[in-house]
Amino acid sequence: MTAIRTQPKQMLSFEQFVKQLPDEEGRYELVNGEIVRILPIRLHEDLAYFLVKQFDKEIDRVPLNYRVSGRFMVRTLTSNGREQGRHPDVSVINKTLWESQPFAYSAITEPLQLVVEVVSTNWEDDYIDKLDEYQRLGISEYWIIDYLALGSRNYLGNPKEPTVFVYLLDENGVYQMTAFRGNERIISRTFPELALTAEQVLDV
Repeated sequence: MTAIRTQPKQMLSFEQFVKQLPDEEGRYELVNGEIVRILPIRLHEDLAYFLVKQFDKEIDRVPLNYRVSGRFMVRTLTSNGREQGRHPDVSVINKTLWESQPFAYSAITEPLQLVVEVVSTNWEDDYIDKLDEYQRLGISEYWIIDYLALGSRNYLGNPKEPTVFVYLLDENGVYQMTAFRGNERIISRTFPELALTAEQVLDV
């Protein structure tokens, strides 16, 4: 996924960002005060779409009071208090919370239940910046899908292997990580009965 800065030299707040989103089709984020266009490759999009479908099936099967989308915008904060506007590849929100403001834009300021980021060439964003911002916001569960093994060996081992990382927020508000590879079943707090292996996700 390639990030293209569309409006440099403007230090926008999240509210200004939402109001000034370009009309052109695509996904956009607010990063360090600038509007950045996100251009995912097709494999990236296919993997995100696969997860949306799997989560939707699980919500209907159990059933669970969630709503899933790949179109939500999330307001986060950096360590120095700067507002960011993140656009996760997949977001899961409490349906009651979503329906409580039916006329609001799909820009979320409350903690989501789960977010998924599919790793691209700018992998540090997912492993470092977004991890910190999602933890700071209090998002209960965060998945990093590194299907091309783009991250560093510190995360992926040596040799590097495609991996699904699941971060769960503990009672102290700190993420605890578990890595899943091969035929290991992914353990999710949001979807405790989900029958999905790392291999099924990584080989989409």
